[in-house]
Amino acid sequence: MATPLDWSLLQGFLVLAESGSLSQAAPLLGLSQPSLSRQLARLESLTGQLLFERHPRGMSLTAAGRALLPAARRMREGAQDLALALAAREQQLAGTVRLTASEVVSAYFLPELLLRLRLAHPEIQIELVASNEVENLLERSADIALRMVRPTQGMLVARKLADWPLGVFAHRRYLQRRGMPTRETMAAHEWLGYDRSDQLLRGFAAAGFAVEPSFFALRCDQQTVLWEALRAGLGLGVGLVALAARDPELVQVLPELPIPPLPLWLTAHRELRDTPRLRLVFDTIAEAWSAP
Repeated sequence: MATPLDWSLLQGFLVLAESGSLSQAAPLLGLSQPSLSRQLARLESLTGQLLFERHPRGMSLTAAGRALLPAARRMREGAQDLALALAAREQQLAGTVRLTASEVVSAYFLPELLLRLRLAHPEIQIELVASNEVENLLERSADIALRMVRPTQGMLVARKLADWPLGVFAHRRYLQRRGMPTRETMAAHEWLGYDRSDQLLRGFAAAGFAVEPSFFALRCDQQTVLWEALRAGLGLGVGLVALAARDPELVQVLPELPIPPLPLWLTAHRELRDTPRLRLVFDTIAEAWSAP
């Protein structure tokens, strides 16, 4: 009789297969690299097969690993369906809601809203995933998501809350040091931008200014860090008008630049909208930030 496989071992196998390295897979599973390595060794011992080839750049599936992958994915789908079915039957407010939003929204906009929710419903705990990555609601990476793009999966409930205007801002100290930028002089100014993300490069190109990464004097993919750098006077940066309005030392510059607003979408899995605590959190966010 075949030895039944522990789902946690197969879950580790899947994450490792899809990420390609122990260093990337272990944090996603909440494990250390040695623990994940031991899990893999256990799975290979149970199957009697070498499932991964180790190489300097990471790990790749062997033929045996590729053969196991479809069945493991089907098991994951079954586990997700079971989790959704159980979650949708929960009728109590008490419990946890996993919410994901961008770093800027999580740091500067959500705390006040979550405080009001906490005072009104202390029985609800919030797990906040502050990430600019698009969390997969279908895989239960999060229960509710605030996104700047419209989701396309049919199993999701999506509601557009508002269009948040963007602008170019500088601290008064920077303007005292470098002067007010114009369309003619903007290329000579110090700009703050992203490192690996090409979002701002595409935005500048759409506005008629093709720039290279070297155009930005400071590059960082953490948006909260860039915003604090802007507030420190390091250079010009693009940000939310509503956020800049909180700091009287920030000045909007180059208002003539065509910068499209960011659409704010609130999404949840369709089945989970019928869970009272998820519905309450969903409706609280929607009521707070829906456009009038």
